[in-house]
Amino acid sequence: MARERIISRNSGGPEEERFTESLRPERLEDCVGQQQIIEQLRIALEAANKRDEPMEHVLLAGPPGLGKTTFAHVIARELGATLRITSGPAITKPGDLMHWLTEMKRGDVLFIDEVHRLSKTVEEFLYAAMEDFRVDFTIDSGISGRTINIALQPFTLIGATTRSGLLTAAMRDRFGIQFHFEFYSPQELTEILRRSAKKLKIAANDGALTTIASRSRCTPRVANRLLKRTRDYAQVRADGMLTEQVVDQALDLLQIDDMGLDELDRSLITSLIKTYNGGPAGIEALAATLGQERDTLEDVVEPYLLQIGFIIRTRQGRCATKAAYQHLQLPYTAPTPDNNAQGQLFDSE
Repeated sequence: MARERIISRNSGGPEEERFTESLRPERLEDCVGQQQIIEQLRIALEAANKRDEPMEHVLLAGPPGLGKTTFAHVIARELGATLRITSGPAITKPGDLMHWLTEMKRGDVLFIDEVHRLSKTVEEFLYAAMEDFRVDFTIDSGISGRTINIALQPFTLIGATTRSGLLTAAMRDRFGIQFHFEFYSPQELTEILRRSAKKLKIAANDGALTTIASRSRCTPRVANRLLKRTRDYAQVRADGMLTEQVVDQALDLLQIDDMGLDELDRSLITSLIKTYNGGPAGIEALAATLGQERDTLEDVVEPYLLQIGFIIRTRQGRCATKAAYQHLQLPYTAPTPDNNAQGQLFDSE
């Protein structure tokens, strides 16, 4: 079983969830970054509170680790509502939803993470709940089966997705408010780290926090994870104080370089350059060369390398950019479509 990457944007296990929960802001005014979302949310929340009505359904889209779950918690607190949390993969049939829907009181918030992974049957079952706050639920099956219409208390559904393109148009249209989360700037991440360090009672100078922010892949979840690991290093190998030198030593030990790349990131780029002459190379070929699953490369490794311009996608496959060569200190050779036939044979863009 592959170990969890330190710089992965995906959430870890229960222990990390508890750690993340302890660092979450409680109110909208405490949130850092995503200013356009915050301003629009502030208006929507104030309007809902003034009308004493449930807020419109909200869709939060964007890469993992950018605060979608955090904002769901904040919205519920601002509304003074109870937040109930589930996920798309956990809901396999309409009956799984009835537990949540029938227990909610007026104005409560239901948060469904990975909402794009709801089955078609469950999604269609949700339509009436979202629009009319009523559902038709079938009891038993066969000749003795019957359908009853159940009235629900008006509620707010918050859906989070890392793949908004997989949502059906019918489902997407039922969210009155839709936000797309952007990556964070180093300055925003430094401010988030400053608040996290204060909550965790970690002694750290500004230079140390800036260094962590610069290697955090523009993602708060990664930043807080690195803060935790550098804190451990400082307590064991230093005097407990986070300085630039201590952070550099800790992240070097974790094999995270000054661009936030880890061993797997560098292996992909190195393979693309040395094995496939810079590309183009198909994702299947790269996965086979690295001994990784295709999904791991597409969902976990590629997004950041695309974001910082180290690789590009073409019809023929992936290509390394000049910036990638420079980062690895390798002589640059411009990739051409004829560079490798093997990569094209395995390509399935």
